[in-house]
Amino acid sequence: MHATLRALLPYLWPRHDFGTRARVVGACLLLVAAKIATIAVPYVYSLVVDALHRSPGGADGSGGMNEMTVPMALIVGYGTLRLMSAGMGEWRDALFAPVRFHISSVAAVRSFRHMHALSLRFHLDRQSGGVTRAIARGTEAIETILRVGVFNIVPTLIEALMVIVVIWRLFDWRYAAIMLLAVVAYVAFTISFTSWRIGIRREMNEINSEASWKALDSLLNYETVKYFGNEEHESRRYEETQSRYERAAVKTQLSLNGLNFGQAAIIAVTLTVVMLLAAHDVGQGRLTVGRFVLVNTYLMQLYLPLNFLGSIYSSLRTSLVDLEQMFRLMEEAPDVKDRPDAIGLPARLDEAPAAAIRFEHVRFGYRADREILHDVSFSVPAGGRVAIVGPTGAGKSTISRLLFRFYDVTSGRVVVDGHDVRDYHQAALRAAIGVVPQDTVLFNDTIGYNIAYGRRGASQDEIEHAARLAQIHDFIVSLPDGYATRVGERGLKLSGGEKQRVAIARTILKNPRILILDEATSALDTHTEQEIQVALRTVSAERTTVIIAHRLSTVIDADEILVMGDGVIKERGTHRSLLARDGLYAGMWAAQAEERGEDAGHAAVGAGLPA
Repeated sequence: MHATLRALLPYLWPRHDFGTRARVVGACLLLVAAKIATIAVPYVYSLVVDALHRSPGGADGSGGMNEMTVPMALIVGYGTLRLMSAGMGEWRDALFAPVRFHISSVAAVRSFRHMHALSLRFHLDRQSGGVTRAIARGTEAIETILRVGVFNIVPTLIEALMVIVVIWRLFDWRYAAIMLLAVVAYVAFTISFTSWRIGIRREMNEINSEASWKALDSLLNYETVKYFGNEEHESRRYEETQSRYERAAVKTQLSLNGLNFGQAAIIAVTLTVVMLLAAHDVGQGRLTVGRFVLVNTYLMQLYLPLNFLGSIYSSLRTSLVDLEQMFRLMEEAPDVKDRPDAIGLPARLDEAPAAAIRFEHVRFGYRADREILHDVSFSVPAGGRVAIVGPTGAGKSTISRLLFRFYDVTSGRVVVDGHDVRDYHQAALRAAIGVVPQDTVLFNDTIGYNIAYGRRGASQDEIEHAARLAQIHDFIVSLPDGYATRVGERGLKLSGGEKQRVAIARTILKNPRILILDEATSALDTHTEQEIQVALRTVSAERTTVIIAHRLSTVIDADEILVMGDGVIKERGTHRSLLARDGLYAGMWAAQAEERGEDAGHAAVGAGLPA
């Protein structure tokens, strides 16, 4: 709890934001002033009672009409104090509101930026729904802590202490001691009971996060659920999680009822004891009726905020748990970091020629006990084309991830333009590399937005030029909304070939010096693949290109082909030289040629032709 509050303090008291500091100081001054006015209200009220008691028509029946001036003046003062108390409270809230909402906004943005700064390993290990939910809850928690903690709990405790001091000065130590004991007992009970309840809240948060990511995962895989008819299975999984959440919520509510009853019992006992003591002193002539009313009013004034304090403290602790989760995410350190002396790298092909790539004795594993790449070395000259082929799990895509610096090598070096990739700023390195992946995922926005994502700020003419080179412009303009056509969640409204062309156009617009084609056509049919290959040749022209492929027909024109297997390069050479060697590559080529022949035969039979 204390660590979480310390982590929040820099947001509340930013080092160079003097405007925010001034608002915080002003709000605190108004808080104290409002509480002084609030404490003065019952005292003035008791003076009014005593003045009326002595005035004509009072209990003693003495005095003249002119003596009503004092009670009337006191009544006006009483009303003025109440107005001042309310007015300064509202002024305080209005002064602090911009700070409260700005801090929540800043924390949300920082969390979002930090999530993007974390390494790929983190995002592969975590569920997106749980992460986004933790950030949302944490942002709401900051606003709650500032609103509830700063201007409810703290003022209530200040008011309680001020009331006890006033009671001590106006009455005697007995009243002050009883009230002090009651406040201490109330606060101690509330803190200890709420601390016990916080474990239940943590359980609720964990189950809530689990339910969120399960629902998100199921809906994102809507088609897969339908393919296998597992709607009922998904519903049962989600229902089971919701049932656990329901049980945790009921436990939370029952514990809250116990907390509220305990707090009410402390207040009721205190009220009874103090009123009995005050009634006895009135009977003995030691207190006036006004003072009896005063002590009762102070007790009620303490009772209401203290009673409110219980639910407020519970809300505060709940918010601290939510905030703790978000700060824990913020404490996650990225696996891949820029060096303090990191350098830049020209990104675009119009800024510098294609870049050279070199892998030098690279070793790497996603886990320390399982190495994926074993002493891999190869080079791609500036403007060259190298293809990497091999079976699934051979380490092909790992090479592209190391080049893009999603991960750092265990040993060896990945070199671009003569420098280890760890020498560059990550942003500069990645700006120089364009990737066309196997599974293109588009944002749920327009086609124009998704193409322009390659270079934010590009003009419409530049976007359309990239689309023409990717051979998708004609298709786009044939749509009713053209470039304003929305593509749906993850681009589901477009076919696989259309999504790949959008991805190619996006990369063309980026105009990178290095191009990675990571199984860019493996999910497409042969006809679509041939069309896409034309666009890929366009985008790879003059760029250094690394082609990761399963279909060997797409790499026959590569300058060099690397055949991966078991994390090592088993063969290398041109298409012709590898066929002549009659090794692994030749065997893969023969197998795929046989598949192509069978597919052609099936197509011919389907068309009524001899196979």
